[in-house]
Amino acid sequence: MHAFDVLGDPVRRRILELLADGELTAGAIGAEVQAEFGISQPAVSQHLKVLRDNGFTNVRAEGQRRLYSVDSAPLRDIDQWLDTFRRFWTPHLDALATEIARGKRQRRIEGKHHD
Repeated sequence: MHAFDVLGDPVRRRILELLADGELTAGAIGAEVQAEFGISQPAVSQHLKVLRDNGFTNVRAEGQRRLYSVDSAPLRDIDQWLDTFRRFWTPHLDALATEIARGKRQRRIEGKHHD
């Protein structure tokens, strides 16, 4: 399965968002995702399997629990692919940052004149 097919599903994206803060048990992931998306535990397990089989997550056993974490390798591959297109939005973001800084500087100057 292609990386964008894996990430095209909102449930799988949400699971990765949850794991971005650190390792979680399958139960904790399931409880959160079931509550947010209204899907069954077996459906959550299928999404975890897709993520695991496609290299987006690692899983380790700790007693009866299964702990999931993000594997960043596929995300780096996506980032490299996106790098081809960054030129389309980076100048706009740089220009926005410049305008924000200019506005802050102007407010500071105006604030000093009012003192």
